[in-house]
Amino acid sequence: MRWLEGVDRALGRLIEAGRWLVLPVALILFLQWPLRDFVRAYSREANDLGQWIFALYVSLAMTFATRERTHLAVDAIAHGYSQRLRDLIARWGGFLCVAPWAAFMIWAVWPTVQRSVMVLEKFPDTNNAGYFLIKVAALLLAVLALVQAIVDLLRPARH
Repeated sequence: MRWLEGVDRALGRLIEAGRWLVLPVALILFLQWPLRDFVRAYSREANDLGQWIFALYVSLAMTFATRERTHLAVDAIAHGYSQRLRDLIARWGGFLCVAPWAAFMIWAVWPTVQRSVMVLEKFPDTNNAGYFLIKVAALLLAVLALVQAIVDLLRPARH
């Protein structure tokens, strides 16, 4: 189970690093108004930049919520059940609900992401670089969800 601990630790570090993405997103959102009204330039570029950073942030934040057990709350249904049964429901329920969806998403979006990355797809409205990163973030969300579901299923119960 040493490999599982390593995967869990790496996943935690990635998510921990990703939480700082909220700062540039907030800054970019703040700057859009003065860029549009006072500078009269670069607000669309700021919007595009903010979109792909936000997409990456959300792909990490969903996994963070799952890791903290704030996203999938077994207790809402099973608050009267024993801790052991709640843990089993959380682990297997999370796996049975999340893993098939995540696997399907990886299979479905992989060709689109691959094409988008190969041409470094740009935003259609502005022709600014970085649109491919939004598609990469969708794939990342599915991969992280699948890895987290597997880690949660295989990890020894938390008591």
